[in-house]
Amino acid sequence: MKELLRRSWVGPLAALVAVYALFSVLAPATFPGGVNLTTMLRQTAVVAVSSLGMTFVILLGGIDLSIGSAVALTSVVVARVLQSGAGVVAAVTLGVLATVVTGWLNGVLAARGKITPFIVTLGSMSVLRGVAKGLAGEQKIDADPHGLEHLMTAGAGAALPAGVWLTLALAVAAAIVLHFTVFGRHVLAIGSNENTARLCGIPVERVVVAVYALCGALTGVAGVLEFSTLTVGDPTDSIGLELEAIAAVVIGGGSLAGGQGSVAGTLLGALLMTVIKTGCTHVGLPNWVQEILTGVIIVVAVGIDRLRRR
Repeated sequence: MKELLRRSWVGPLAALVAVYALFSVLAPATFPGGVNLTTMLRQTAVVAVSSLGMTFVILLGGIDLSIGSAVALTSVVVARVLQSGAGVVAAVTLGVLATVVTGWLNGVLAARGKITPFIVTLGSMSVLRGVAKGLAGEQKIDADPHGLEHLMTAGAGAALPAGVWLTLALAVAAAIVLHFTVFGRHVLAIGSNENTARLCGIPVERVVVAVYALCGALTGVAGVLEFSTLTVGDPTDSIGLELEAIAAVVIGGGSLAGGQGSVAGTLLGALLMTVIKTGCTHVGLPNWVQEILTGVIIVVAVGIDRLRRR
């Protein structure tokens, strides 16, 4: 039992069950239904995929503040390519490639340029948002989604949208990479103690660059899911998404000091925030109350992490 309680995902799971049960009692007519559960899973997908990339970055001991801007850039690139008459494959490929390149640049500047990741990604957050606005002409881009909209809508006979299944598949893949590959062990080692990892022969700079590029790739996928939800390229979309991703990792048991966290905990953290927002809406609480609750949960999660470390 003591070993189970040490697991970083146990606390978020207990909190998720308690919060879901609470809102089911407060709004029994609408909240616990299957339709609402499917809606919550669909709403969680974009944050969850973005949070998977953030999990690797935070495990490494870094931070990425450019995720929200990168998602907006992906939606704009996808919309612009589709508008030009190119196919879905080209649009998705170029959209994801754009964020992979920006993630790689973030990693190069942080690892080899020796610039603090906070400063690097803070700057790229502004740059990417500006690039997105420039490509879109500072307005939304309407484009025929060519079937991409079906990613986030459940078809006939389907229990969940394809985008939710994609999110789960990426989570399983991320967990396998983290726990059963040399790359994943290197990420955890660097996050635990970078100097020791370097002395052990781990190529720290190469791993850091790869992690930020991986985060960029996952952010690009999140951007494709966001486009399939909105079916427009919006350069002002996803403002604050990076904070939600960080919150999901921290609520899920991740430590901003690096070296601690899990994919399962991150998914639970992302879903917990969605349940709180949806539950507050169902019981009629305003948005500002939701923001207060989210902030309190983040602080409590960090406090619990400190106690567990002691």
